[in-house]
Amino acid sequence: MSVKDVFLDLVSYPTASDETTGTTPSTPGQKVLGAHIVEHMKSIGIADARMDEMGYVYGTIPATAERGTTVGFIAHMDTYGGVSGENIHPQVIENYDGGAIALGGSCLSLSPAAEPALLGHVGKTLITTDGTTLLGGDDKAGVAEILVAAEEILRENKPHGTVKIGFTPDEEIGEGADHFDVEGFGCDYAYTVDGGQLGGLDYETFNAASAVVEVEGVSTHTGGAKGKMVNSMGVAMEFCALLPKGQVPELTESREGFIHLDAIHGNVEHTVMQFLIRDHDKELFRQKKELMEKAAAYINAKYPTQPLALTLKDSYYNMREMIEPRMEIVENMERAMKENGVEPHSEPVRGGTDGARLSFMGLPCPNICTGGANAHGKTEYVVLEDMEKIKDIIKTAIYNVE
Repeated sequence: MSVKDVFLDLVSYPTASDETTGTTPSTPGQKVLGAHIVEHMKSIGIADARMDEMGYVYGTIPATAERGTTVGFIAHMDTYGGVSGENIHPQVIENYDGGAIALGGSCLSLSPAAEPALLGHVGKTLITTDGTTLLGGDDKAGVAEILVAAEEILRENKPHGTVKIGFTPDEEIGEGADHFDVEGFGCDYAYTVDGGQLGGLDYETFNAASAVVEVEGVSTHTGGAKGKMVNSMGVAMEFCALLPKGQVPELTESREGFIHLDAIHGNVEHTVMQFLIRDHDKELFRQKKELMEKAAAYINAKYPTQPLALTLKDSYYNMREMIEPRMEIVENMERAMKENGVEPHSEPVRGGTDGARLSFMGLPCPNICTGGANAHGKTEYVVLEDMEKIKDIIKTAIYNVE
């Protein structure tokens, strides 16, 4: 099957993850897609394709020649849950002319005025949404590229070493590596295929933590509230006012970290806030967490009878420190890209991948591009020719392993 056909098939399966369920995978649709992928893998000759009880999919392309290294390729099956991924209706725009693209009957469009990168895709085929859902290119583009690369490698039967394939659930909620069988995967190193536009080769991610702030209040009748009421929502606002106003996602870029209020819900008696804490620098990351603790201590000193509860939890760390001692892994992929006429570029990822966690679990795992853009939104799109090029890059990287 072509990259296009495999991708359009994959995005027809709703697989949004959900951090509130407490299960693995967090949503049943991920196992439905996993089972479908296993059948696809078997149909192209991956005899040991399987899905475990947690929804992780594994398979092997057996070696056709003696090689000293086993390499793996990993992508995730879930999609971001903050935007609908149900009933996706992709638009295939062939021979893109450089103009604005209406996204179905919605009020949304893709335009070079807002997306200058589109001008680099004139003449290519774009796959977009219809403006009502996300597309699912993050990361079903990566899944499709790995699957088609595997199919072609098996058909071509050229000399190569053992190759492992892994597809994970729940990456979007930070749990994709939780139950990944690194030992059973048996690779010397791997690559996640979960990046953006063509040429991306990333090995530096955020350090990441989550914070939950719970505020208890006292509710009374508003007519006689003086000296009695403690409005938990007001206390929550005071807490937020203690945080640096310029260190938020919408005002930062590159290596600048942030503290992001991701969700808030509450009433007079009880308010809960969820924060994301991110920084590439380990010391600045520590300082941001310490600032949250100091803000909580200040609020608790001011309202001693209604304590605020702060729960901090590290999510993942900057994988750069695990990759730099093994830079040949990055150099091998740079070579594969250049052999396919693609100039690689590495930038600090303003996010994380399964590879960030896996690198600290003993599996060095840089991240490569998928050919997609605008992930997590209704203007998401992928470039078909770039996806095909990435499929070829994966194949070249496999054939180049010594």
